[in-house]
Amino acid sequence: MEIWINPGCSKCRSALSILDAEGAGYTVRRYLEDPPDEDEIRAVLDRLGLEPWDITRTAEPRAAELGVSGWPRDEGGRDRWIAALAEHPILIQRPIITAGDGGAVVGRTEEAVRSVL
Repeated sequence: MEIWINPGCSKCRSALSILDAEGAGYTVRRYLEDPPDEDEIRAVLDRLGLEPWDITRTAEPRAAELGVSGWPRDEGGRDRWIAALAEHPILIQRPIITAGDGGAVVGRTEEAVRSVL
């Protein structure tokens, strides 16, 4: 299991606490320091069953600077979103947990984190 975190994020710290309390084995990826490339983002999106705009933190100042709110949310715009997430990882929703069985979740709630255990 791998968890993409920002150490300054309370939701990330909460997810780590749950995983630790359950004795789950995992590796931590500080995705702001070790950003995923476009292929990794595509793979995670496939595992999540989501689109890039679904995991984009649109309230981030960088999102406003890029004008993502006006970008098309369709197949034609998908690569643009993925490229933006790879170039500006601060835009990626967190934490993202990928499980050994191929599943993945955005672990913003206790229930979501527990669903991969």
